[in-house]
Amino acid sequence: MGTRTEAADGWSRRRFVGVLGGAAATAAAPALTGCGGADETPAAGQGTGGGPTSAPGQASNAPEASPGASTGASTDGSATPAGPRPLYIGAYTSADGGGKGIGVAAYDPASGRITGAGTITGVPDPSYLAVHPDGRTLYAVNERERGAVTAVRLSDRTVLGSRATGGAHTCQLSVHPGGRWLLSADYGSGSVAVHPIDASGALGERTDLVVHRRPAPGPGQEGPHAHQFVTAPDGGHVLAVDLGTDTVYTYRLDAGSGTLTEVARAHTRPGAGPRHLTFHPGGRYAYLANEVDDTVAVCAYDPSSGRLTIGGPQSTGAKADVNYPAQFAVTPDGAYAYLANRGDDTIARYAVESDGARLRLLGTVPAAGEFPRQIALSPDGRLLFAANQRSGSVGVFRVDAADGGLRRAGEPYASPVAVCALPL
Repeated sequence: MGTRTEAADGWSRRRFVGVLGGAAATAAAPALTGCGGADETPAAGQGTGGGPTSAPGQASNAPEASPGASTGASTDGSATPAGPRPLYIGAYTSADGGGKGIGVAAYDPASGRITGAGTITGVPDPSYLAVHPDGRTLYAVNERERGAVTAVRLSDRTVLGSRATGGAHTCQLSVHPGGRWLLSADYGSGSVAVHPIDASGALGERTDLVVHRRPAPGPGQEGPHAHQFVTAPDGGHVLAVDLGTDTVYTYRLDAGSGTLTEVARAHTRPGAGPRHLTFHPGGRYAYLANEVDDTVAVCAYDPSSGRLTIGGPQSTGAKADVNYPAQFAVTPDGAYAYLANRGDDTIARYAVESDGARLRLLGTVPAAGEFPRQIALSPDGRLLFAANQRSGSVGVFRVDAADGGLRRAGEPYASPVAVCALPL
């Protein structure tokens, strides 16, 4: 195990939420990732609960589409699923009125209608989800004081076990495209970890842990807060977004040993609070959501060096006095980008121009719920799902291929403290 340093401090994500709430009151692809990171935890005053468990998961035996389900042709010529497709929903289990585990559902690719199919229990606070490239294993964070990650076999919804990350309040994870390594980010300790994935999809003991000790925390921050750990499209570099240090760190991942070597750092302006980075399909540009100062930025990426260059701040389109942008989602053809705005409770739509180098804000639409913590596009790009934390629902929108417009697809699907929606 390659632990570099101990956890930086005991800063709690729940405590951070309290600070954000107080401020609001006074202020009148790449790797296969699923959900858009984690930021706001359950209602203020909720405890973190106990550590992770490896108890077998339980769910109803409702039919579920397999990763290799048959497809038909869409209007733009891309493959479109012909039958119901799986949808997994992350939640907080330690919140009052929270979920019981990972929600299991199915969605109709044509209508967007969601149908519930049970719950995978035995996974505490699974606030972020990702799927293995082979579609057989689901991974969830355990967002608690003792951070951990959990693997679930999808064929029978059995929990394969959990592994400690070595940090606190694990908030995001992703699978390296090769399928051998799981990358995770610990918000509370400002650390990132690597775990091996065996042939069964189960996780081994971590091979590396790095804490972001430098640079010093940004304005208003007590320490580092790693918010995302994701593989760049070139596959050779992995990038960690840290809200607390206003920095995106680039590492080279040794594909044999699972160890990390830092190769570059990119700094936002002080106090931006970068949260989540989403790459354009072209691989040369990425879009950064800055949570604290309510801005976004276009970033240029150099695959040869792994170096990221962060552009100037741009508008999120939010009209609310207090807004926390969560993450971007980019259409498979790279023509449009969408941003989840928490506080404004909208989804912003951008036209992507100059082969990914420019974003042009086109407007916003209501998120069909309160506090859209995360958004995700269906694999064919025809539907967009919004996990609305405070309204406990998942909104579904049809994506217009002609102009990228979003149109509500029926009523939102009720799901307690929904903070992540992962359509397959």
